[in-house]
Formats: sequence, C-alpha cells, structure tokens
Amino acid sequence: MLTRQTYLDIVNAHIKNKNLVKHCLAVEAAMRALARHFQEDEDVWGLAGLIHDADWEETANDITLHTKKTIEWLKEHGEDDTRIIETVLAHNYKNNGHEEPKDTMQWALYTCDELTGLIIATTLVRPDKQLTSVTVESVLKKFPAKAFAAGVDREQIKLCEEKLGIPIHDFVNIILTEMQGIHTDLGL
Repeated sequence: MLTRQTYLDIVNAHIKNKNLVKHCLAVEAAMRALARHFQEDEDVWGLAGLIHDADWEETANDITLHTKKTIEWLKEHGEDDTRIIETVLAHNYKNNGHEEPKDTMQWALYTCDELTGLIIATTLVRPDKQLTSVTVESVLKKFPAKAFAAGVDREQIKLCEEKLGIPIHDFVNIILTEMQGIHTDLGL
C-alpha cells in the first residue's frame, strides 16, 4: 500500500480547484470515522476517501471515465490494494460500468461522499460559516429541502441505513464530528 503522502501528491497533481481538494480531505476524514465505527483499517478506508475524486477535473466531461483514470495513476505508482481500487471504482458504478458497491467499505464511500457536500453547504449558509457551529439537527433540517444543495443526492445518503445499518441521525453525527475535527484543513 502506498503512503498517504503519495496519495495526497496524486490528488494535488491532478486537482487544481482547492475546494475539490478539501472535499477529498473531508471524505478521507469521513471514511476514517466510518472505519473506526466498523472496527476496520482507518488507513485503507481513509486513502480510498482521499483519492476517490482525484480525476474529477480531467473526467468531468465524460463521467464514464471518472475513477478509471485515478486507478491508472494509482497502478502507475505501484498500488495493488484491491480494497482501495474496488472501492474507488464502485463509488461511480452508475456511470463507469463497474458493479455496484458490494461490501461495507464500498457502501461507506458511496454514502458519505454526498453527505460531506451537504454538511459543507450547511456550513456555508451559517452566519459565521464555521463548521464547529453546525449541528446534526441543522444538517437534518436542510436534508429534505431539495432546492438546498440541489446537487446532493439524498437517496444516496439515506442508503446508510439499509447498506450500513446506521440510522441517518447517527450517520450525520459520525461524519460531522470527524469533519469538525479537521475544520482548519477545510477552511471552515
């Protein structure tokens, strides 16, 4: 398995938009928290979260390629951890032809990816724009408002209950708490 620094170097080499880099950091934190929840390997889960959107800027015009370029880059660097590779590919299964998520790690990335976006959007509409002042209740209050953060797929987030066995309130709490722990890195 490659080091976190190598993963971060790949992310920074291919993502110019700093907000997208911050999104990758947020998903890394979320995946680490979920790994702890399931008593799994935080490093492996975190790396999958960190790298999951590394090719987004280069594949945005052809969503069928999203994740495939990232896997090419990882393999060029010598990564052969199939847990990470399969998890990254599965998070875009609806577009890239990969099979749908099949294990807890893959469903964790699939569900938390969208939730980090909703949490950040909730933060940005607060008067102080501080992640530390966001509550689970404030995120859940925005959840049903389809016009708010319209690009966030709520159905994807809600799969946390069916696929991970985590009630939505608890899921938001796990992810929000971990993101608050890296609020400085996220600039929020």
